[in-house]
Amino acid sequence: MRFLALSPGRRAALLSAVVAGLLLVLAGMTYAKASPLSRQASPKSQAISTPSSSRHGAADCALPGATGWTDEGHDTDRSVFQRPTGTIRAAMIFVDFPDAPATESPARDAAQVTPGADWVSQASYGKAWLAITQYRHWVRMPHNSTDYHFQRGFSHEAHEAYIRDAVAAADRGVDFSRYDLLYVMPTKNASAISFTPTYIYEPGTAGVVADGKRLKWSVTFGQDMWHWGPKLVGHETAHTFGLPDLYAFEAGDDAHRFVGGWDVMGLISGAGPQYFGWESWKLGWTADNQVACRASTGSDTVRLTAVEYGGGTKMAVIRTGPTSAYVVESRRAARSDTGLCATGALVYKVDSSVKTGEGPIRVMDARPATPPASGCRPLDDAPYQPGESFTDSGAGVRIDVLHADGNGDTVRVTKS
Repeated sequence: MRFLALSPGRRAALLSAVVAGLLLVLAGMTYAKASPLSRQASPKSQAISTPSSSRHGAADCALPGATGWTDEGHDTDRSVFQRPTGTIRAAMIFVDFPDAPATESPARDAAQVTPGADWVSQASYGKAWLAITQYRHWVRMPHNSTDYHFQRGFSHEAHEAYIRDAVAAADRGVDFSRYDLLYVMPTKNASAISFTPTYIYEPGTAGVVADGKRLKWSVTFGQDMWHWGPKLVGHETAHTFGLPDLYAFEAGDDAHRFVGGWDVMGLISGAGPQYFGWESWKLGWTADNQVACRASTGSDTVRLTAVEYGGGTKMAVIRTGPTSAYVVESRRAARSDTGLCATGALVYKVDSSVKTGEGPIRVMDARPATPPASGCRPLDDAPYQPGESFTDSGAGVRIDVLHADGNGDTVRVTKS
């Protein structure tokens, strides 16, 4: 579950990117450029403002990637991560093992996760569609399940070897050249295949090649899929798009202390799994003209349409530094978020220099002293309500919630 093995080359690239990011900060990069905000797609959902100085185009609030891997930067390397829009053709193959032969049907196992394709389509406003072709017969792996040494922290090379064996076992019946993405499903009897990591090809290495095509992206399911269910597809596949993990790798007292149950890239079973508006924008599911950007001193009043819906202004962004910004978006109990514990204006901080698993997004809690309701967890009640405000005086940021209705919130964002 929720793990990407880093190759030696990728680790070196990540270190270089961190150094480059530090130099960027020391150089005092100018990040606010004067340009008008693009008009919104629908007059009914336009941002309403009486700014004290001109607002900026959305690009002025887009942050650069600074980690060399999955992060919240907008300049995603599409030679490494796959495109997150359109039809993504995926093959699903089914494997068992000499020490764990399958006794169930492939269809039974597939049914645990394949509804995730519909969930991704809904969460992306129809911008991404996973077309999964299932090859519903078991193919035997050459080694025992215990020989693959699935465990937290296992290497990119070990994961690649597992995928290579699976592809070789299935190759006679599958034309892999037809597909963008590979899902590998193990029998439920293989308890040693314990969790679900995502594989991303390391450029410049041999990788896995079949039918004349290099297989660059794969999700290999493990037994944790029986716990997480279909939204596991939304989490792991989004890693191949370039999204980071939002839960804490160093769990401490709470592995979900950064974002709580918001966004499937954090707690997969959380109450609010819809992707943050920021991540939807990064992936191209939200357009620039749906983003209100404040990158210099001034104030804007913005009508936000809840991120669960496709239209309208999705977020207001206040840029605070070369790699940082505050975001406010609206959340409603609809579509992908029907199980919300609380609705309202959700405020969070984004830092594209923070690595995956270390809190690149952190939700601001409107009521930190209030215990969560039964069945909810800390931060699930984080949204701000009309009459409430968020302030970070050090960053010169204030967000006031002015009004709310069933479709969204009206907020005033101020940068001083």
